[in-house]
Order: sequence, then C-alpha cells, then structure tokens
Amino acid sequence: MISKNKRRIGNSRSSKKRLGRNVLITLILLILLAGVAAGFILFETEKPTITLNKDLLFLGSPQEIQVQAADQRSGIQHVSIVLQQNEKEFQLFSKSFPRQAWLTKAGPDTIQETFTLDVQKTEAQEGKAKLQVSVHDFSLNGNLQGNVTTHVFPVTIDTSPPRVHIEHAQQYMSPGGSGIVVYSISEPSKRHGVMLDDSFFQGYPLAGSKKRFIAYIALPWDSGKPEQMRVVGVDQAGNEGSSIFSMHIKAAKERKDRIYVSDGFLNKKIPEFQNSYPELTGSNLEKYLIVNRKVRIRNAEKIADICKNTASEQLWQGRFLRMAGAGKAGFADQRTYYYQGEAIDYQTHLGMDIASTAKAPIEAANRGKVIFANYLGIYGNMIMIDHGQGLTSLYSHLSRIGVEPGQFVEQGEVIGNSGTTGMAGGDHLHFSMLVHGIFVTPVEWWDQHWIDVNINNIIQ
Repeated sequence: MISKNKRRIGNSRSSKKRLGRNVLITLILLILLAGVAAGFILFETEKPTITLNKDLLFLGSPQEIQVQAADQRSGIQHVSIVLQQNEKEFQLFSKSFPRQAWLTKAGPDTIQETFTLDVQKTEAQEGKAKLQVSVHDFSLNGNLQGNVTTHVFPVTIDTSPPRVHIEHAQQYMSPGGSGIVVYSISEPSKRHGVMLDDSFFQGYPLAGSKKRFIAYIALPWDSGKPEQMRVVGVDQAGNEGSSIFSMHIKAAKERKDRIYVSDGFLNKKIPEFQNSYPELTGSNLEKYLIVNRKVRIRNAEKIADICKNTASEQLWQGRFLRMAGAGKAGFADQRTYYYQGEAIDYQTHLGMDIASTAKAPIEAANRGKVIFANYLGIYGNMIMIDHGQGLTSLYSHLSRIGVEPGQFVEQGEVIGNSGTTGMAGGDHLHFSMLVHGIFVTPVEWWDQHWIDVNINNIIQ
C-alpha cells in the first residue's frame, strides 16, 4: 500500500511539473508572438509617399506649393523640403508630428500642407540647384529613423524678371474701339500680354519672329480711361517684368434708339424662346423680359467663353467685308424698350444691324475658322468665326446655318442666310466684332485705311 501511494504522489508531482512547464512554454510562446507582432508593427518596412502639386523646374518669385504625403502603416512623422546648392542646404519647409501611439498608428496617415516657397529669402545663387523632398514615417526600421522616401529634383534658380520693351502702343482709342501693342521680351515667358487695369489681353508671336509679339486690345463700350496700362511678361520661374504705356481716350458719341414691343411680336417670338428655355414662366411680356435681361446675360457669358478658343496665328487679311444693305442699328445704341407706350427695359446693342432682302446670302467677313454654329437665345441662329490672336466675328438672326464648327472659311464664302431668329423683328443680319471676347465697333475693321494705319504699317 505504501509503495502504491508513493507512486500516486510521484505521478501527481510529475503531472504538476508538466502542467507548469506547459504553461510556461505557452507564456513564452505568447510573449514571443507578442514580440513578433509588436516588431512587425514597430519595424514595418513600407515606405511613405510624397508628392508636390506642380513640377518645379524653375524657382524664382514666391509661389504657393502644396505638398501631400501618405503612410497607411505607422503614420507620418516628418516632412521636409530642402534646397541644395554648392554643398549648402537651405530649409524651405519642415513639419513634424508627435507620436500618438506605439502599437497602433502613431501619426496621421495623410497630410496636405500648403506653404509659400520663396528662394529669395535664402542665400542661394542664381543657377543650378537641387530640391530635396523627404518624408519619414514612425517605423523603428532603419536604425530607429523610420522609413524614408526622398525625391530629388534638379531646378534652376532665376530671380531676375524678364525685360519688356514696348515697340508700339496704341495712342488713341475710344470706348468700343480696338488697338494693338507690339513688344519684345528678353527671355521665354510662360505668360505675356497687355494689362488694362485688371483686363488681360494675351500676346502672340508676330509672323516670322520669335521675339516680337502683338496683343490686340479693346475697350468695352462703357469703359472709362484705364488707370493702369502696361505690358507684362512672366518667365518660367514666375518672375514678372513689366513696362507701362499711356494712350488718349476719346469720348464716344452716345446713340439712342427706341424699340417698340407689340403683342404680335410677343406671340410670334415667345414660342421660339420657350422651346429653347422651357423654364420661362409668366405672361408673354414677363417671359420676354426674362429673355431680354437674364438670357441676354447668359448669352454674353457663353460668347465670351467661346472667344477663348482662338488661334495663335493671324488668319485674316485686309479689311473685313460689310454686307451690302441698309444700316438699321448701330454699335452701342442705347435702346429703350416700350410696350403699350411705357418704357419696360433698357439694353445696349453691341453690333451693327444690316438689311437687304429676305434670306440674303451671308458671307464670311474674313478668313478664319468657324468656332460656333448653333442657336443661342437672343441671337437666334448664330455663327462665330475665329480670325486668330483673339479676333472674332459674329453673325446672328440667321434663317440658315451653312457651316460647321471646325470648318475653315475664306473671305466672301457664303456661310448662311439672313433671317428673323432670336430677338429680331424683321429679316436682317446682326454683325459683331469682338477682341478677346469684348464687343467692339465693326466700323474700324471695315476700314482698310484704319487697318493700315493702326496695324499693317506697324507690324511690317
């Protein structure tokens, strides 16, 4: 009996030892697994990403830069942008983020920072340099420094603005008039042209020259004298050079006109407008006023947008053709609209109305590319021709459109027929000229002498 009890006691002790050993082994394994998991988290090897919102080939004037960085594992720890030149470094941007955790994401997974990059505040010299963009994450990999992504971009530092030389500037203009400025720039520029106060007129190379440029300018019909008139050139580094000029502004003669709106006209026109603008509500007169006011504004915005699509070369030659016929309304006529003896509206007529016979053939006033051929509100069936370098002609109220967008037409080529579509009471052509989307008087462009004196004799 004693020996059996001893055996039981021995077996019990052995079982306890084995159990304790198994528990210890399990604990060790759990600790090892936890360590491996922690190591996997803390020493993750996935590199963060970093990008800039623009290509920086040239650095000069201060410019706003947006830097974006991302790290989906341990999070972003530090972002920096350093300019390197001749073994010198200049810190342009630096931002660190505090650690927020250890075994979970320690920093933000994405950041987007906007700052002003200004090399003029450093001691860097003009010439070649390198821009180093770096981001560190919170990993303990890489000798506890974290995973690092670095991009190095070769750049050119240029802090000198281009020199702008004005060869010719328009001396006399009237509101609603056109003109040109001819100039040269000392270095390639990404943006150049004429500024009349806040209005910008893009410049284009003159034929046969890489250094001479022409900018067509215009004054709106209701414009006063601009306070600031200058030619600007912005180089690839963002440096802006400019040169000022002045001109004399001649007052334009005010012209007034009366338009009588009848019920017969409303009954004829409102269904046409309702078809294109089904949102029109109210009486025929109320719908008419919506078209004459709000739709007119929308049409003007559309036309200005269309005019941005211009060729960089001059497509036209010589004076613009005037349709044969009687002039029915002039440019910048101040119109008062009457209904049943009462004034109901006031608008400005931005073109020339010419009438001859019903459905008369309409010819292209000059060579160019059709950029619009469709129906447009108060203008009815309308064609617009781009003549290059910001110059556009417009033909409206047509009964027939005979061309398509993208089609090149020669001067005198028939493009459609006159009609009464849009806000037209009788068959006629409404003809307009525009310079960079600004309506100008066609009279100047119909006059070969004006073109010779103000353009041809200057750019030769």
